[in-house]
Amino acid sequence: MTATGGDGPGSRPGSPRAADRLRRPTREELAAAAERTIPDVIGPGLTVLFVGINPGLWSAATGWHFARPGNRFWPALHRGGFTPRQLHPSEQDALPGYGLGITNMVARASARADELTAAELVEGARILTAKVCRHRPAWVAVVGVTAYRIGFGRPRATFGPQPELLGDARLWVLPNPSGLNAHFTAETLGAAFGELRAATAAPA
Repeated sequence: MTATGGDGPGSRPGSPRAADRLRRPTREELAAAAERTIPDVIGPGLTVLFVGINPGLWSAATGWHFARPGNRFWPALHRGGFTPRQLHPSEQDALPGYGLGITNMVARASARADELTAAELVEGARILTAKVCRHRPAWVAVVGVTAYRIGFGRPRATFGPQPELLGDARLWVLPNPSGLNAHFTAETLGAAFGELRAATAAPA
């Protein structure tokens, strides 16, 4: 995985240049990215492990989570108080320095999340559970309520804290930050992330 560029934790020589960050994958590169997987940003002792639905084609083409322009994950992370400034997707390796990580319910990339099958989400939930038991984050935040409902068999789940644990981790469901999710604005997404941030800072 590429290192971070700039002044955040984890920056080191060889980080992506600004020009590399701004380069858009070509149509051919995006088409070739279908079905690819990208590495997790994960490690032991995280405060929050964020769980996307699956990588989009932009993410698969670049190797960066939530990379598509218009995806509001990185602005919401900052607005919610998790990072001191808005990180670029290429700076994802800085996240463990803030106690944060990213994985996905389903590893394979697709143009749209609705291309995934229910069976894939259920299997993804099983794999995620094993991953959480191995890395032991304090919180797991699934970014997308529909994927959570299907994968974990919780058809009535709503946003916010969940009553069950995942391994020893507390569970939270956040809205999908995709630009296609018109039910949430940048401000309301930031507020939703901020509620999780406040919960993680509260005494146990």
